Amino acid sequence: MTTIAAWVRQDARRPITAAIGLVLALLMLPPLYILLQDSITTTDAIGDVTGFTLGHFGKMFTDKDALRSIWNSLVFAAGSTALSLVVGGVLAWLVERTNTPFKILAYLATIISLGTPYILHVIAWLFLLGKVGPMNDLYRMATGGTDNLFNVNSMAGMILIEGFLWSPLVFLLLGSTFRAANADMEEAARMSGATVLQTLRRVSLPLAMPAILALALFVFIRAIGGFEVPALVGMPGRIYVLTTDVYEATIVVPPDLGYAAAFSVAMVAIVAVLLYFYSRLSKNAEKYHSVTGKGFRPRPFDLGAGRWVAGAIVLVNFCIVLVLPMIALLWMSLLPFLRSFSMAAIPMLSFKNFRTVFTAPGYVELATNSLLVAAAAATVIMAITALAGWIAARRGPGGWALDQLATLSLVFPGICLGVAVMEVYLRVPLPIYGSLWIIAIAYVIRFMPYGMRYVYSGVLQLHRELEEAAGVAGAGALTTLRRIVVPLLSPAIVAGWLFIFLVANKELAIAVLLASPGSQVIAVSIFDQWVNGQGGELAAFGLIWTLLMTVIACIFFVQGRRGGTDVFGN
Repeated sequence: MTTIAAWVRQDARRPITAAIGLVLALLMLPPLYILLQDSITTTDAIGDVTGFTLGHFGKMFTDKDALRSIWNSLVFAAGSTALSLVVGGVLAWLVERTNTPFKILAYLATIISLGTPYILHVIAWLFLLGKVGPMNDLYRMATGGTDNLFNVNSMAGMILIEGFLWSPLVFLLLGSTFRAANADMEEAARMSGATVLQTLRRVSLPLAMPAILALALFVFIRAIGGFEVPALVGMPGRIYVLTTDVYEATIVVPPDLGYAAAFSVAMVAIVAVLLYFYSRLSKNAEKYHSVTGKGFRPRPFDLGAGRWVAGAIVLVNFCIVLVLPMIALLWMSLLPFLRSFSMAAIPMLSFKNFRTVFTAPGYVELATNSLLVAAAAATVIMAITALAGWIAARRGPGGWALDQLATLSLVFPGICLGVAVMEVYLRVPLPIYGSLWIIAIAYVIRFMPYGMRYVYSGVLQLHRELEEAAGVAGAGALTTLRRIVVPLLSPAIVAGWLFIFLVANKELAIAVLLASPGSQVIAVSIFDQWVNGQGGELAAFGLIWTLLMTVIACIFFVQGRRGGTDVFGN
């Protein structure tokens, strides 16, 4: 006891580190261990290990279909990353660094996109670009033929939809980079006779290049682990990627969990390598910071008559990212079955699907499940990271280990984490498999790094003097945390909670593997309804849900700005 008391007296934060470290280890390490074990072992009918093998990896790296899936994943991620960077990057520069009109439309489209489940965007674009969609319909009317202009169930269709899905995020993150850039060097270039485009190419882009490269790597990582677009767009066209191969290996009877684990381990290894380079790029980006002094105010470029061309770009982006998908969903929601835009369909329009959503008890249960799971996950994450982030940011005892444990799940693509959590809780003697509890636990693991990022950044903005003064006055570590740190951190904690709540309600890859008929959440229900041909009801329900999530997204956006933490913790 004397030894323990002396250990605590050396630093009162040590018991907190030990307790939080144990919780994080129990959450984060078993999924990784299970994946590694399953990828190199064989099991019997009841799941007991019967031997070791490298056959799962051998099959993956020798099977032509598996190799094609790996190649497809790389092409899909690279193409969608490039498209999102071009669309979001151009929009961010125009909105933040020029006098273009209609700027509010860019923010409006982004905020509503934050509240819209990814799967709804995918379904809307499947309708717009599909065989009965308006684009192919107009082409057939114009040519008088029966051929389609565009096959949405192709690699090009996958890249197009995924690229537009990620462009709002690129706009937000690059927008903060361009907004913080010092205009003095740009103005010096203009005074030397450089045009706007020359200044952009020779000054603005080189200064922002580390941030752009880091963001490109981040989007690539998220795209290579994406599930919604590959499942709904790629699989019907027989275009498979790593995530859909993992999914198919788990839903066959009997499930090939060893093969799924081998695929998952390969994906984890790829993402881990990419995250290492992303971390290096993010650190190097600090060398290019050019904001000096609190009196700094960025001065926008005057585009002259060209501002109306820029305004047209903003307007077109607004239509593509928001207006067209919302019109498609509204049209689908008013029809009893899916059909293209036409005058003949107008008499069939009705609010029957909306009445069904409001009166059927199943939809209320779905909404309740989703809200409870997302709220519980966000609350647990922020409670844990409020402690872990404070200790890590202050370089407390074990702070580095807490930071590494809390961010370990970054290496897991969603579908791989779903497989790992499923395996863990099939073996642990806790009766939670198939319940909302297992989905909530998986969300806690999945989104823990986001909470850590918000708290860590918030703590760095607080000066140590207040904590030191509390210590001099006799306050212990917990008292200092409760009376000083948490109240000052509340804007970052609230913003982190809201963001995790939003992204948890959009998550499909994890929930689709862990949900059961009695414990479904919104994204899984929409996925099942689309597969079963219930497009009208899912569109009506999706629009109502999007409206609710958009209100929360607006609160999040305002809270992030008010609390001094930009969107996504930048």
